[in-house]
Amino acid sequence: MLKDFVKLETFLTVARERSFSKASAKLGISQPAVTQQIKFVEKYLGAKTIERKKNGIKLTAEGEELYKVATLLEKSIYEAEKDILKIINKEITFRIGASFTIGHYVVPGQCLNTIGDAIHNDITLAVHDSNHILELLRDRKLDIGLVESYIQDNSMIYREWLEDELVVFSNTPIPKMLKTEDLYEFDWVCREEGSHTKRIVADVFEDIGVSCKSFHTLSEVSNSTAVLQTIKKADKNTDKPVVSIISKFAISDEIQRGELFEARIRGYKMTRKFYIVHSKENKHNAYVDNVVDFIMSGNC
Repeated sequence: MLKDFVKLETFLTVARERSFSKASAKLGISQPAVTQQIKFVEKYLGAKTIERKKNGIKLTAEGEELYKVATLLEKSIYEAEKDILKIINKEITFRIGASFTIGHYVVPGQCLNTIGDAIHNDITLAVHDSNHILELLRDRKLDIGLVESYIQDNSMIYREWLEDELVVFSNTPIPKMLKTEDLYEFDWVCREEGSHTKRIVADVFEDIGVSCKSFHTLSEVSNSTAVLQTIKKADKNTDKPVVSIISKFAISDEIQRGELFEARIRGYKMTRKFYIVHSKENKHNAYVDNVVDFIMSGNC
């Protein structure tokens, strides 16, 4: 079994995710395949390693010992891969695609330089919407994508990366906590139909019984940069502020400088996940693994 680390990798993933289904999504294989590999490990050892519980899984005593051994093996393999990459010294340009909010506000240029230093190669960043990034990954024109939404595609592997929060914001001071009726008192800059951000906001508004159709909408724009610039340039009207909804990452600097003002809806939090995505064909690509692990570790 030591010659086939894939099965131990599956065991480690199940143990860390505390779930067979989450491990399945992370590894990009079916849940029955995950179960089959765990059964192989247990048959090889002649011992039960994982017990299923209502709230997830639990390692047995034998499972805890296997986890320690498998973690050491994983670390050794990772170190060996880094040494192999040094030997290869392959000159490549690693291609990353990012959706608008991530590309413009979450991944700064310094982060790209740091990644490039880590893999000793150049990095390029292309900014598109999430759907187009998936297309480029399928066409092998990108190595990984950083996206704002999970789009079902059996040829891709997704890793949960960051949690984002959407907030109401304005260039005029507004209450930090808004009641639902307050939302009708503003002038709105909204996102165009089809936007992932708009879908999240629509779901929240439906839950709180708010109708966007009743808002006074000044304009509709296509992306977070357009939203931000429109609000910045809007007339400052304290009686009827111009507002919109955007990622907290996009306005963090302006909030700190007191140039913009953010608010949240009382009793609700508009959150979403950011994901790292790559093709299953790159599942064991050392360069892809290194970059994904580097970003996931929070080094950017």
